[in-house]
Amino acid sequence: MTNANPFAQRSSLEFELPPFADIRDEHYLPAFYAGCQAQLAEVAEILATPGAATFENTIVALEKSGQMLMRTLLVFFNKSSSDTSDALDAIEEEMAPKLAAHQDAINLNPALFTRIKSLYDNRESIGLNSEDAWLLERYYKDLIHAGAHLSDSERARLKELNEELSKLETQFSKNVLADTNDLAVLVENIDELEGLSDNEIASAAAAAKDRGHEGKWLIGMVNFSGNPVLNSLKNRELRKKIMQQSLLKANRNNDNDNKPVLLKVVKLRAERAKLFGKDTHAEHVIAVQTAEHPDNVHAMLRKIAPAAVRNAQAEAEDLKKSAGAEIESWDWGFYTEQVRLEKYNIDTSKMRPYFELESVLINGIFFAANKLFGITFKERPDLVTYHPEARAFEVNNEDGSKLGLFIGDFYTRDSKRGGAWMNNLVDQNFLFNQLPIVVNNLNIPKPPTGKPTLLTFDETTTLFHEFGHALHGLLSQVKYPRVSGTSVQRDFVEFPSQVNEMWILWPEVVNNYALHHETGEQLPQEWIDNLNAASTFNEGHATTSYLAAAILDLAWHSMTVEEANKVTDVEAFEAQAIKDYGLDFAPVPTRYRSTYFSHIFAGGYSSGYYGYIWSEVLDADTVDWFKENGGLKRENGEHFRNTLLGRGGSIDSMQMFRNFRGRDSKIEPLLKRRGLL
Repeated sequence: MTNANPFAQRSSLEFELPPFADIRDEHYLPAFYAGCQAQLAEVAEILATPGAATFENTIVALEKSGQMLMRTLLVFFNKSSSDTSDALDAIEEEMAPKLAAHQDAINLNPALFTRIKSLYDNRESIGLNSEDAWLLERYYKDLIHAGAHLSDSERARLKELNEELSKLETQFSKNVLADTNDLAVLVENIDELEGLSDNEIASAAAAAKDRGHEGKWLIGMVNFSGNPVLNSLKNRELRKKIMQQSLLKANRNNDNDNKPVLLKVVKLRAERAKLFGKDTHAEHVIAVQTAEHPDNVHAMLRKIAPAAVRNAQAEAEDLKKSAGAEIESWDWGFYTEQVRLEKYNIDTSKMRPYFELESVLINGIFFAANKLFGITFKERPDLVTYHPEARAFEVNNEDGSKLGLFIGDFYTRDSKRGGAWMNNLVDQNFLFNQLPIVVNNLNIPKPPTGKPTLLTFDETTTLFHEFGHALHGLLSQVKYPRVSGTSVQRDFVEFPSQVNEMWILWPEVVNNYALHHETGEQLPQEWIDNLNAASTFNEGHATTSYLAAAILDLAWHSMTVEEANKVTDVEAFEAQAIKDYGLDFAPVPTRYRSTYFSHIFAGGYSSGYYGYIWSEVLDADTVDWFKENGGLKRENGEHFRNTLLGRGGSIDSMQMFRNFRGRDSKIEPLLKRRGLL
């Protein structure tokens, strides 16, 4: 590690954009190890500070520690998720257990815990403002949650468990990506693709060419169960093959099989929960979320599940009439589109020419953000990002001052993990006077050169959703990095992103962006009206599929050590868990099967996948508030920004909602939205 390493000091570029032109694979590990060493030295200095602990010499000092390590990690994990390689995979495999051990060396340091506990015990008498008091509480409770209060022997075992779990989670992610790529379906004859648009066929041809199959067509797998092409593909046998391949990801008893990986993860997580004095991993995780206990989650989900399945079964009967035969999972999307056309005169395939990526982004998403918050966006092609397809946009406040940088990376590629997500390259904070740099990653099939990128309605929804996360990061106005932007309780984090979806069909917004890419004509008002009228259409399927995944997550993580050790058959456990909740309906498979459920086995959503619908309760209530108060107005945006989006995690999440809404949330708006009332 030398000063020539790009991570050795804060970037001198605009917005502190990492110097991607200079960053090489060989820079990561030296910066990682040097960053860990530097932070441990900084913590040692805190512990060696003479005199009593103070908020400044302990909590603020901790906030200031680890800057080099954080710079390295933010860049590395963004790159490894969006544009990985064998070299980066090898680096991550080396780093993951070391990072877990490093975090434990700080979180499980008894001297540091004693110092923070002394501050927490005297918090009422040390004159902290509300933001400082909340930060102290976060530190103390997070250390308890991490195990700082455990005995020496318990902490030693905890460190071993954390290190082993980090290795397994990395392996799970690697296996999913490899098997997802391997299961792509190669089509030899273009006639088999009847029903797909010219754009989709061209994208499939380009994907095949990239894999060395020129003159053929490749349909890649996506991260969830199913595939968007099933909505329009007429060839039933090909639909069946795509669905079946989709459901097999990382479950083929090959080198990428995740069954043994996840079984070990579940057992180790259960053992770790027992160390914490909890019966299950779910109980331990949810204790620090807004839900507080798994029983509260189940109480809400059980209100929803029976109605969701009934709706799905009724929907299947409608589809059966249209198909003239029983409906299988690979038929659902195709006949849904036919019934949607029959019932509501909606043909989503005809809408794609109106959802051109540039217009959706500039005239839709950026336009709505400008109307609500007064912020503006200017593309900066002069700024070098981590990949040629990742585009940088300068974001400014209404007065022209810089707010931050937004990077959009929209296209799928073999080196990018599936799904869509937001992450930060720089966290907003006043402690270091840093502006945010946020990234949105999607997986839209890239059209051939010179062709427009025409989105499905679902892809348009995803774009609006992920930008809601970006706004949460961009509009943050907090002092400390630890509570910046989306650093809120996990079952609250999806709330702002879901709210941002409301603008998709808002008249002023949709009329500005949904323009035919060739003629410029607006999306017909009749179609918009029909979309609104059909807002609860197919919600039985959507809700059942989602709930099955949420329940599967809770089932895997609601076992004691003894119970987890008895499970040997992943598929049988999965089927029984879904059946026990009454969600077993063959035409509607779970959104994620266990072996490719990366949210919970390779990411931070274990015992937390319920958070999407938990947050949607807040979202639906908030949408009602916007509608009651005139919708897309600056004063509404400012209220949302000042009471919630701008506060990051600097106060209690539910208190933020109450500050915004003026009361606690109600579930009725969600039930109405999903057609469950």
